[in-house]
Amino acid sequence: MDKVPMTAGGFAALEDELKQRQQVERQRIIQAISEARALGDLSENAEYHAAKEAQSLNEGRIQELESLIGRADIIDVSKLGGDTIKFGATVQLIDDDTEEKKSYQIVGEPEADVRSGKVSIGSPIARALIGKKVGDSVQVNTPGGGKSYEVISVEFR
Repeated sequence: MDKVPMTAGGFAALEDELKQRQQVERQRIIQAISEARALGDLSENAEYHAAKEAQSLNEGRIQELESLIGRADIIDVSKLGGDTIKFGATVQLIDDDTEEKKSYQIVGEPEADVRSGKVSIGSPIARALIGKKVGDSVQVNTPGGGKSYEVISVEFR
């Protein structure tokens, strides 16, 4: 099995989600199934089928989380340094076309969330940034077309 790189924060978030799903969601779903069973005929009981579907989805996610946690390669970003972009770096970019500033942290696949500025190590922008330094120009091929950025800062926090 391949190790999955992730930050300590991403690992903690996965553990929190696993705990929530095992201790809270599982109990809620069991209660919903029990209440639906009490309604009678299960073959035409929409509440029962919905609860069983929710149970299946929850148990599948629990297995996925357990696998990710078991294969986690936790990288302490605060102990990293240097001026070259690598996993864990928080990078400030300026769009060459619009002069808009953007900030991204390069993280593991399970913790990626573009809306919060976290991009997966396997994403096109992260692959283009790896190995670059402040002042370098970066060309990124995205599904929406090519973009050009300049690296204005690299931090490890």
